Amino acid sequence: MSQDRKVVIVTGASQGIGAEIVKAFRNRDYRVVATARSIQPSDDPDIATVAGDISNPETARRVATEALERFGRIDTLINNAGIFIAKPFTAYTAEDYASVMAVNVAGFFHITQRAVAQMEKQGSGHVVNITTSLVDHPIDGVPSVLASLTKGGLAAATKSLAIEYAKRGIRANAVSPGIIKSPMHPKESHATLDALHPVGHMGEMSDIANAVLYLDDAPFVTGEILHVDGGQSAGH
Repeated sequence: MSQDRKVVIVTGASQGIGAEIVKAFRNRDYRVVATARSIQPSDDPDIATVAGDISNPETARRVATEALERFGRIDTLINNAGIFIAKPFTAYTAEDYASVMAVNVAGFFHITQRAVAQMEKQGSGHVVNITTSLVDHPIDGVPSVLASLTKGGLAAATKSLAIEYAKRGIRANAVSPGIIKSPMHPKESHATLDALHPVGHMGEMSDIANAVLYLDDAPFVTGEILHVDGGQSAGH
């Protein structure tokens, strides 16, 4: 088994932005470990898939083990898995809270611990967290307290990780998307969602994948929260 080629783990990889990120890294000839609850096996020998709930520590263990046993290393981790529930704050249920905290926070914690432990052994590595520009710029009519609570925590954790591991060759960055055109947004909602961005339109999934690739190629960048949001976080 050759260990010369880089290896990336992508969570929430079965569809949408996660699947686009997988494709982007394969185009760079990375080997990929892709995980999601319902992900299917891949015909590509350089893509290993692990089906499971990333908030479960056992899933994180299986993902890290698959990366090391199949490909021998972990160079980059993309924490893309996330849940967004848009409800008025007082309408959130205990189940909503538990679900969002599990995927957005525990899902980050368990796999990142394992990935960073391996990166320490290698003397290099990179963690990229996918957050949301709603953390910095809430929008009237888009209730997002649980997203801000959890993804805002990831933004803070990104900077903390960056400083803790800066002298050990491990970088940590985040991409903060605006609203991205994906299967989760029906076509009839596009005009309304387009108007929420100063540039007048939603982003494409490729915009996020390209931002992730930029950060992965930028060795002097760490602790950065890169907004890819059509100017949303800058103001209106």
